[in-house]
Amino acid sequence: MTVSLIYDPRYHTFDSWACLMCELYAAQQLENPAVSTDWKSWAAGLKAIDVFANEAIPEPYQYDDWQEWAMALMGAVNPRTN
Repeated sequence: MTVSLIYDPRYHTFDSWACLMCELYAAQQLENPAVSTDWKSWAAGLKAIDVFANEAIPEPYQYDDWQEWAMALMGAVNPRTN
């Protein structure tokens, strides 16, 4: 059985997904997003944590939609199941 490292962003708002990610990586002290939080800035913070240092994390500033970026992130980090 494999464990996902990134929650599937489908059916979530940015706030709910980001809060799940903050909970999952609580030891990394990710900041819960506020109403005024820019998702790209928050995503850059997620990308910077040491857990992802050796991963090919997609650059959030290349995406217009947070869910597209989160799906690309999930594809880059989570183990493949075939």
